[in-house]
Amino acid sequence: MKLLRLLPCLLALSLHGAEPKKPDYDSQYVLGPDSQEKAGVPKGVVTEYELADSKTFPGYGRKWSLYVPKQYDPTKEAALMVFQDGPGYANRTGAWRVPVVFDNLIAQKKMPVTIALFIAPGFTPDPKNPNGKDKKGKALGKSNRSFEYDSVTDLYVKFLLEEMIPLAESKGLKFSKDPARRAIAGASSGGICAFNAAWHRPDAFSKVFTTIGSFTKIRANLSGGKETGGDVYPEWVLSNPRKNIRVYQQEGANDLLNEHGSWPEANRKMAAALKEKGYDHIYVEGQGTHNSRHGAQLLPEALTWLWRDIR
Repeated sequence: MKLLRLLPCLLALSLHGAEPKKPDYDSQYVLGPDSQEKAGVPKGVVTEYELADSKTFPGYGRKWSLYVPKQYDPTKEAALMVFQDGPGYANRTGAWRVPVVFDNLIAQKKMPVTIALFIAPGFTPDPKNPNGKDKKGKALGKSNRSFEYDSVTDLYVKFLLEEMIPLAESKGLKFSKDPARRAIAGASSGGICAFNAAWHRPDAFSKVFTTIGSFTKIRANLSGGKETGGDVYPEWVLSNPRKNIRVYQQEGANDLLNEHGSWPEANRKMAAALKEKGYDHIYVEGQGTHNSRHGAQLLPEALTWLWRDIR
């Protein structure tokens, strides 16, 4: 009998001592029909390449790939969209499934015939163990991602225009030079990188898709204050003449908060500045954390909106 009387107390102690389960903010974001392969829709082809070294970022090679839609006519100039952290976007069965979405939207004439250029950040293998991997299967070596993506200079867009796009054209492809027919995208540090490229060269890229963008002090902190952080962008947007850039921006209310800043706060400031300045801009804030779930769900909607003037 004493044991029976103790059971409720023991149960209460057990429940009180248990760690509270973290809310799952991201499970609500699932891929829609335009992110699924459909019968009868012409399929484009993804071809993978590797750049051994770079003139703009010496010592750093990278993987890159091209998606060419079935409807591409080599006698005509195609639209172009560049994706940072390219391998994650290029996978037909991955989180983003860009080739599948492009197939569907091009077939529906919701976007023009568009070639996608997927580019990985610069990486140099560990010279002592060039083929080695850590416990998580990640290659051993040094990544140049933060320097390339989080810097707010024009160096990365110079790399795109002087190295990567000519390299893609050398594969026998023709791209339009009209900025209205060129878009750029990325997530996290790739998200600020995409906006930064268009900001410095709106004559080369006029459409931006940025998700969970790192408009924070990453470079300023990593360089000990010697570099400018991405948190300057709201001020730059407000203090400079409006540029011909169209921006679809996504963020999650439960995104990162760390020594570099608050990602939700930074994106809200960015969105407010773009709105105040009169940019052609959409801001979507969900409940998500720092991942691709919400952005990938929005991808077909974002592309349809970004390309609405070019069909």
